[in-house]
Amino acid sequence: MYRKFNFAAFIIAVLIASFTANGQIIYQEIESQILNETRKIKIQLPRNYTSNTEKVYPIILVFDADYLFEPVAGNVDYYSYWEEMPEAVVVGIMQGDQRNFDGQYDTTSYFPEESGARFFEFIGLELIPHIDKEYRTAKFILAIGHEYMGNFINYYLFKDPPLFNGYICLSPELAPTFEYEIPKKLSSINHKIFYYLATAENDLKDNRLSSLELHQEMSKINRKEIYYYFDDFEGASHYSLVGKAIPNALENIFSIYRPISKKDFDEVIMQLETPLIDYITDKYNTIKTLFGFKIPYKANDIIAVATAAEKKKQWTQLEAIGKLAKKELSKSMIGDYYIGRYFEETGDPKKALRTYRAALDKEDVGFINVDLLLDRIDKIKLDFGY
Repeated sequence: MYRKFNFAAFIIAVLIASFTANGQIIYQEIESQILNETRKIKIQLPRNYTSNTEKVYPIILVFDADYLFEPVAGNVDYYSYWEEMPEAVVVGIMQGDQRNFDGQYDTTSYFPEESGARFFEFIGLELIPHIDKEYRTAKFILAIGHEYMGNFINYYLFKDPPLFNGYICLSPELAPTFEYEIPKKLSSINHKIFYYLATAENDLKDNRLSSLELHQEMSKINRKEIYYYFDDFEGASHYSLVGKAIPNALENIFSIYRPISKKDFDEVIMQLETPLIDYITDKYNTIKTLFGFKIPYKANDIIAVATAAEKKKQWTQLEAIGKLAKKELSKSMIGDYYIGRYFEETGDPKKALRTYRAALDKEDVGFINVDLLLDRIDKIKLDFGY
């Protein structure tokens, strides 16, 4: 049957493939005493992993890496390149024909038994410690599973504390009663958990029905510790939903990491009645709390809140934002520029002049450059005859 060529999808696939090709892919074999066998894994390191020797990275753990690793690794590399999510160490577990044994569960308790129980222990007691030892990892693990493994990753919710911080369940083939057991467990957890669930219009019938039931129960949870996201893709199948769900899941889970957008600026920042400086410091403190690592302040984020302060004529807030920028981005002229603007607007042109001049040998940031500072200096001289 003839199918219409989707040029946009082709371009996206090419882009993702090219980004994956640029990543550092490592193939390893792990001798497991628990499994009494060797397991193959794939690892993609961030592009600048070798040069950023002080930086730590979250782990994204991919089950069914035989077919799921490349779509995940490509999206992670692509989104982290554009600072839409943090760079991460992507670890894929090759399972092949063993996946049914890996996910084996008891037909009474519906929890892992025999080979499934051994595989469960292998992940927590051997694989993760190995990755933590070999690579610079942060204390944040995001697990991704499809179908049978989409069910299996949920068992780690029942550890105390849960092994993973985030769960991406793509058309999970849920064990009986788990559409109720998962929400029940999440309702009792005091840790921050990210949970993403996806199904599709043409998903496998049983998977779709149990996913919709799970979504209905998950929607009843009203706890700030649980970050829940759901997609039901129109027209997609059990397999094609994967390509749609992975970027959606990453965008949702790491939404706070993204630079402040125009929508954020218009709909959130400009509507704030609380101090603007609190908005940006809360954003970066939350990133550290949620993901277990600190990131540098982005110049564009500081410019966004400073622009809001100017528009609202909140000059003391502008000074506070300028001081924050001077501390966090000390090599750039951004902090001096906004402190100078504060002095200008509060009637101290001499201090503004000195502040602008002190910044002339610092690094440009976007529109804040030497020409802009010289324009401000010339304007002050003209207005006040200095």
